[in-house]
Amino acid sequence: MGRCNGRCTLIVICTLQLVAALERQIFDFLGYQWVPILANFLHIMSIILGIFGTIQYRPKYLVMYAGWLVLWVAWNAFIICFYLEVGQLSQGRDFVMTFNTSLHRSWWMENGPGCVVTPVTPADHSPQDHHVITVAGCLLDYQYIEVTSSSLQIFLALCGFVYACYISKVFLEEEDSFDFIGGFDSYGYQAPQKTSHLQLQPLYTIPSRSTGQGKQGTSWS
Repeated sequence: MGRCNGRCTLIVICTLQLVAALERQIFDFLGYQWVPILANFLHIMSIILGIFGTIQYRPKYLVMYAGWLVLWVAWNAFIICFYLEVGQLSQGRDFVMTFNTSLHRSWWMENGPGCVVTPVTPADHSPQDHHVITVAGCLLDYQYIEVTSSSLQIFLALCGFVYACYISKVFLEEEDSFDFIGGFDSYGYQAPQKTSHLQLQPLYTIPSRSTGQGKQGTSWS
């Protein structure tokens, strides 16, 4: 029952991660955030791998899932630092979220709760394919929305990492005990035995007619 509870808990955590990742992927698509889109896709694939490994008792898949979660935590920590402009990071200068190919920002910048968007007459130096706007009245700035989302991702990833390590350890211990007991022998499995095709047949000697006297014996081969 304890093992089932651990597996069920990990499946629930993976399900929450999958829902949160899909939600984040949608808003990143709306904001043309290409780097987060790629990272979210890899994260979704890793979550599916973790769920499959949990259901099918595959500890190697859980180890791969746990290893990815370490990278996922590091990535979300970078996102938090980026939107809070920690150190030399600057949202106005760095466009790493779009591979420096466009000036798009987070979708929440214009669509946050309570935000009022006002178009501004573009200046001469503004790009032709972008519109200049001012955003005011937001109840929560988009930076903090992104930070909250990344913090939730880190929390779920840490929970998933702990349970993935625990469940994979349980699976490996069960495999070791299974091999120690005798593997399939404990379940009544018997390997096919080789049968000898050699059979002992009596060999009789025929008395010789030339001598008139023959010796009769029996030998076995």
